[in-house]
Amino acid sequence: MSALTWIAAGSLAAWLWLLLGQGFFWRTDVRLPSTPAGEPPPPAGEEPGDWPSVAIVVPARDEAAVLPASLPSLLAQDYPGPAEVFLIDDGSSDGTGKLARELADTHGGLPLTVGAPGEPDPGWTGKLWAVRHGIALARSAYEADFLLLTDADIAHEPDSLRELVRAARAHGLDLVSQMARLRVATGWERLIVPAFVYFFAQLYPFRWVNRRRGRWAAAAGGCVLLRREAAERAGVPEAVRQAVIDDVALARAVKRSGGAIWLGLADRVDSVRPYPGLGELWRMVSRSAYAQLRHNPLLLMATVAGLAVVYLAPPVALCAGVLAGRPAPLAAGAAAWALMAATYVPMLRYYRQTLWLAPLLPLTALLYLLMTVDSAVRHWRGQGAAWKGRTYARPSAAP
Repeated sequence: MSALTWIAAGSLAAWLWLLLGQGFFWRTDVRLPSTPAGEPPPPAGEEPGDWPSVAIVVPARDEAAVLPASLPSLLAQDYPGPAEVFLIDDGSSDGTGKLARELADTHGGLPLTVGAPGEPDPGWTGKLWAVRHGIALARSAYEADFLLLTDADIAHEPDSLRELVRAARAHGLDLVSQMARLRVATGWERLIVPAFVYFFAQLYPFRWVNRRRGRWAAAAGGCVLLRREAAERAGVPEAVRQAVIDDVALARAVKRSGGAIWLGLADRVDSVRPYPGLGELWRMVSRSAYAQLRHNPLLLMATVAGLAVVYLAPPVALCAGVLAGRPAPLAAGAAAWALMAATYVPMLRYYRQTLWLAPLLPLTALLYLLMTVDSAVRHWRGQGAAWKGRTYARPSAAP
């Protein structure tokens, strides 16, 4: 067999493995755990109907454009127990803190406290510094049983907090995280955003993450409900203070300390942040892609080679087989491409997108490959992970 045929066959074998052996990552049925009808049984010592207290911590840096679509949804949470919102203005220059207070005055609802921690101490990323300050503010106000860590661009349906707490209590979970449904409106968003979640699930299969004794751990930073006791036991956020991919680091710390975690797709939690052009999407991915590879050149080369074989080889083999009249690479490439597209269909349905985007997954994978390489180049140039005016170099030590 020719080299092309071998590569196409290898890609087909890889897709057969991904279809059946990677935790069924392509399925989109991992949703918030169901609970028995009625209220969950209260912990010992509580009266029926009592609900634990929750501190909602929102780190925000230059978020004035999205706050009107997100913050009112938190203030309007229909939660039976005590809950407060702590928005931490992380050095914004667009009036984020002032706007948050105005929205609270206009919409009412849950109490809102706006804090400003100042510039991060050395060794901290800005978001985690803000989270640290928010948790400290919450502790000074009242000792919350749960922390809801949610981003400033995330909108919640009115029962979101209730359902998160209900699931955590009913199933004995220390961390419950939902992957918010990202905005998909423009052509570039349709091409790139569903694939972002698809690739994340391939890297961290939700079913494997949710195994109590498994080694896999991940979370989606836009929506994380965390028991206060579990946070203290895991030493967070201090234990992950340098992490650029803070949600995964947080989940690992909680699971490593013996906590039970759960991650799945959201039905009623949505991101309102627009990424209208390729540039915005490119920056979103490239800022953390090389950090995901632990700033390791060997992992970078392996990732590039893997993406090329798994995603790019099938259409290349099919086209080459057609042009050269060689049935072997044509058949292997066509079969691998078909499997690839089939595994992408559930995610496209979840995002309510046309299924004609499924065969374009190799093109999207090529873009992600280039974003990953660009992320490494930026790091080598000393630019690190740049976001909203801050640049984070490689951590000096593992958090």
